[in-house]
Amino acid sequence: MKESVRGELKKAKRVVVKVGTSTLTHATGRLNLDQIEKLVRQISDLANEGREMILVTSGAVGAGIAEIGLSERPNTIPEKQACAAVGQGILMHIYRNLFGEYGYMVGQVLLTREDSVKRDRYANSRRTLLTLLEMSVIPIINENDAVVIDELKIGDNDTLAAMVATLVDADLLIILSDIDGMYDKNPQTHLDAKLLPVVPMITTEVEAAAGGAGSSGGTGGMATKISAGKMVTSSGIPMVIAQGSSDKILGRILSGEERDTGTLFTARSSRIEMRKRFLAFGARTKGTVVVDLGCEKALLEKGSSLLPTGVISVEGDFHPGDTVKVLNEIGQEIARGLINYSYEEAVKIKGASTNKLEEILGHKSYDELIHRDYLVILTGFGKSLEEDETV
Repeated sequence: MKESVRGELKKAKRVVVKVGTSTLTHATGRLNLDQIEKLVRQISDLANEGREMILVTSGAVGAGIAEIGLSERPNTIPEKQACAAVGQGILMHIYRNLFGEYGYMVGQVLLTREDSVKRDRYANSRRTLLTLLEMSVIPIINENDAVVIDELKIGDNDTLAAMVATLVDADLLIILSDIDGMYDKNPQTHLDAKLLPVVPMITTEVEAAAGGAGSSGGTGGMATKISAGKMVTSSGIPMVIAQGSSDKILGRILSGEERDTGTLFTARSSRIEMRKRFLAFGARTKGTVVVDLGCEKALLEKGSSLLPTGVISVEGDFHPGDTVKVLNEIGQEIARGLINYSYEEAVKIKGASTNKLEEILGHKSYDELIHRDYLVILTGFGKSLEEDETV
């Protein structure tokens, strides 16, 4: 008998758990020690089952706020970074003591966007995390809030958790929050909103239902969780969003329970290779290329390269080798890839046939604006290049 989609989660060996500020702190901003202790116990018990567990934790800024004695969350970046500098040590001290009671060592890993946008740092971060797992150390990860500048900031721990999950080839990402899962509409404004137990594909309708910001304590709402979901499911990794305070929630998710275990976002059937995963989700995008319907079909159905003739418009500030988003005519992001021409050149050759490129530019470095070997099709749009036998 075929296993249910929830039942498949029992097989997850390597699991990334992200826990949000709202789950880890009281309304006062101070740490919820009871909740943290329950989380540590659950993760330790799953590690006892032979699973490799990674924790992406919020709460550093909140811990610092309480320690410093601020009455509310600061608004300026220096104040937030000061709180993070104080709170990070407090948070790790608590985790180290609690995990130690169950016989586990922890290793703190602080990441920034630079660790994902530079290939050598991306690879080194991966090696470090995998080595910690080999040593039976539980990695505890947060963004390096105390020193990171805005342009290198990942921005929220949902995105950070998705980045980590793809980095280590996780089997599952679990996001614990103060919400029960994904609803078909905003439950705060619609009494008839229904919880979605399974989301097979993240469509524009799903993104629209996600709405905006979440609780006041953190930086991520449902929209950031859906964005994280697109990242991991496109990489072949399922994701679950669940209520962090629910009793034994991690164990129940990983035992395949379907009742009161949040929303499961199923993954694509195949995994993107590491090179293309970095391309799709590690590198910072520098612009967008909008394509017509014919070009869209060629990319999605035939696994073609992106030629200038199918391009409608170009935006951004990019150079050859930069990563750009590929949008269809209605604004959906269908792919990402490394572009062969600069923004100025792309504007000049959009809509042109390949035999006209040299005449327009005075040179022709490539026929393709983006070669299919450096193009990644995103979840929900056609088949990936990895599934195309001609590639």
